[in-house]
Amino acid sequence: MQGEKAAFICVKDTLDGAYPSLVLGINAARLGMDTKIFYSFMGLNMVLTGGADHAKYFPPGVMGVIPGMVTLATGMMKSKIDKANIPSLGELMEMAQAEGVELIACKMSIDMMEIDESKLLEGVVVWTAEDFLRYARDCKICLFT
Repeated sequence: MQGEKAAFICVKDTLDGAYPSLVLGINAARLGMDTKIFYSFMGLNMVLTGGADHAKYFPPGVMGVIPGMVTLATGMMKSKIDKANIPSLGELMEMAQAEGVELIACKMSIDMMEIDESKLLEGVVVWTAEDFLRYARDCKICLFT
């Protein structure tokens, strides 16, 4: 599989929005693929220092609007993640970088949210949408997670 590429797009800063791109990205890298995860819009919070620690789980439907339910559901989901011996988002991000997955921040989202690039995690690079598309057009796998 030498030379194959994979790209994943993460636009959410929630537990169920951030885990898929990291899990798939790490596994693509383990299969020998050159792998990148592009963080845009709210997903950009995941590549800010401490951002992964603030990820929450929003229950679907009416349950998600009940006061206090997000906090309760987030605690329950993190407990299930821990019980299943699944690494935290922060640990997965470190693991991804150690295994060669490149974490990329969207330039437009950085500008729109007026984010200081010095707040990005170490090793995160900034790309424009065009930069990402130049990479993605040659990918065997390109998923919006």
